[in-house]
Amino acid sequence: MKSYTSYLTAAIVLVILCLAPAFFSTYVLGLLILTLIYGIFAMSLNILTGYAGLPSLGHAMFFGISAYTVGILEVKMSTNFGLQLIAGLSAAVVIGAGFGLLAVRSKGISFVMITLSLSMVLWGLASNLAGVTGGTDGLPGISRPKLSLIPLDLEITSSFYYFVLGFFIVSALLMYLIARSPFGYTLLGIRESETRMSCLGYNVWRYKYLSFIVAGVFAGLAGILSVYYNGFVNPGDLGIETSAKVLFMVILGGAGTLLGPLIGACSIVLLENFISAYSQRWPMILGAIYVLVVLFAPDGLYDPIKRFIRRFVRL
Repeated sequence: MKSYTSYLTAAIVLVILCLAPAFFSTYVLGLLILTLIYGIFAMSLNILTGYAGLPSLGHAMFFGISAYTVGILEVKMSTNFGLQLIAGLSAAVVIGAGFGLLAVRSKGISFVMITLSLSMVLWGLASNLAGVTGGTDGLPGISRPKLSLIPLDLEITSSFYYFVLGFFIVSALLMYLIARSPFGYTLLGIRESETRMSCLGYNVWRYKYLSFIVAGVFAGLAGILSVYYNGFVNPGDLGIETSAKVLFMVILGGAGTLLGPLIGACSIVLLENFISAYSQRWPMILGAIYVLVVLFAPDGLYDPIKRFIRRFVRL
């Protein structure tokens, strides 16, 4: 029954997303595009936080480095989409492989601080290498890709929405398969007890290292889609605010669940845009909402929503 409810929830969400352009305005589609992008970003962090038990405050390093890679290639060299996509994802792999050697040897607060420090190193480079990155002003003028194989004009919001939705569906499916694979179950075991998994013969460090890289690749994809949507990238995409926001999404939706991070991303994007239209103190209001969620739904919003759908199905 639990599995049936999860599949039903996923099917309902997918149908709504596919039909959205027929019912919603351009503004709402823009919010859905941001939700899908941050959904990929949050689900990628969930691989680390929810499955491997490694809460990171530097996950934006993957998001930002891929965004900058695509932005530089587009603005400075005018390369095609295929090359930009490969280069952006490769940058995330390189950062994950290199920084992972330093980060995953630690855990707990040490891991949080190391990932934060590594992210701030990249933030500092992006802020100071003005000739390449545009410095603190950022890198504007990044156009959306022109696709030769798919007849879509990505300058049209509805077309770009389906472009992002396609990547979201593929990413969500891949992360679902990872979560349900022996690799995913091993990460859950490591989250619960590293000592036990080591005694069973698992190379804990290797699994954590691979999860760091895999999570980074999906975060890099989110960064690539974000830079195409905004047409702009700046050092803030590498900074602590972006990392804290996506960690907030994971915790708010429900860490260790498949749809929880997407729910968290949707909640934050909608609340951020709605509240900021009426108040400049929206971060304080979001903080208050987070406190309420922790008090009344400590495991996130996913479980209460799932229970509601389960009751509805029984009716």
